Amino acid sequence: MVTDENITDAARVMRQGGLVAFPTETVYGLGANALDAAAVARIFEVKGRPRFDPLIVHIAEPDRLTEVARSVPPLAMKLITACWPGPLSLVLEKQPCVPDIVTAGLSSVAVRCPAHVLARRLIQAAGVPVAAPSANRFGAVSPTTAEHVIEQFGDQIPLVLDDGPCRIGVESTVVSFVDSPAGGPTLLRPGGVTLEDIEAIVGPVQIHLHEASRPTSPGQLLRHYSPATRLVVTADELPLNETSGTARVGLLSFQRPASSAGYCATEVLSEQGCLREAAVNLFAALRRLDALGLDYIVARPVPEVELGRAIMDRLRRAAAR
Repeated sequence: MVTDENITDAARVMRQGGLVAFPTETVYGLGANALDAAAVARIFEVKGRPRFDPLIVHIAEPDRLTEVARSVPPLAMKLITACWPGPLSLVLEKQPCVPDIVTAGLSSVAVRCPAHVLARRLIQAAGVPVAAPSANRFGAVSPTTAEHVIEQFGDQIPLVLDDGPCRIGVESTVVSFVDSPAGGPTLLRPGGVTLEDIEAIVGPVQIHLHEASRPTSPGQLLRHYSPATRLVVTADELPLNETSGTARVGLLSFQRPASSAGYCATEVLSEQGCLREAAVNLFAALRRLDALGLDYIVARPVPEVELGRAIMDRLRRAAAR
């Protein structure tokens, strides 16, 4: 259990330029003072993250947004009113105080106000906006428990706040209001707030999920969220004709399959076929399969609606070669 003293200690570490891993409702984040360029550089160093991939800045309350963002279009304000605190990041024109290392030299910044109470208490206690990508090696499977963070980093991150498993399990949705016609919204990454929910609030949304040579938000690179074991996304029973012979294959299935013959291990994301439950279980299930020393993992597609859109985005990027 995280105590007030733990939060006070973590906030002090951040103010002094250190890193803290902490839970959010989406995944565990690796946080530093977003206004301290040297501290943010440490995030890139520890993660092995390329400097051209921008970070998301987290704020404790929606009314702190103008400290890091210069202007908020009316449609962005409608999303803020409806979805913050929550798993939605908005790309807006940045304030000069935000260091270029946070935004990969872009004039825009991605910002969100997390719904996780502990995360917001930590940011409030630190007294600064917090830059926080997922607390994992760059490109690897995202962490949804404190144990996942410790497994990857050991004592490289001396302070990890443990508040149990994340309740959503996939990263925040990213919507940009920069470089869009008439300032309209563009979906850059599906996540914890569904496209259907967003369009119900602001109307039609452009979609741009492809790999970018210069990403404007996290999660746009072709290969990401990847286990060390090769991953294949397919509905075929015998993908690539490789489940025969001596290959050791694991199965990641949305619901319980009719048969798991030929697979060394099976992970079921939701016995009841619930996309929300499947999202919560996705990264942990991938990690368990990845730890078995398999030749490859077969992932069955999920319905590409609501949170299924975010799940399929993660699986496709995890499978990219």
